[in-house]
Amino acid sequence: MPSIGAFAAKTHFSQILEDVAAGQGYIITRRGKPVAKIVPLPDQAVSRQEAVKQLFVLARSRIKRRGNYTIDHLLTDLRKGRR
Repeated sequence: MPSIGAFAAKTHFSQILEDVAAGQGYIITRRGKPVAKIVPLPDQAVSRQEAVKQLFVLARSRIKRRGNYTIDHLLTDLRKGRR
């Protein structure tokens, strides 16, 4: 992992963010001593396929509990944060 001085990091912050988004991490130094690390976040995004799968699971559970449960009911519940 490359290191970069605080002033250079400030000057080139946009490029550093692009590199981090691409998977590269950096150690930020001040007067030659490491003070911080900038690393990519772990991928926490839910894929579209997983989101649809969760939606169907939720819809099935609602239909079983409530009987006549439409997609409009489901969307209303989702917007209101109900589970």
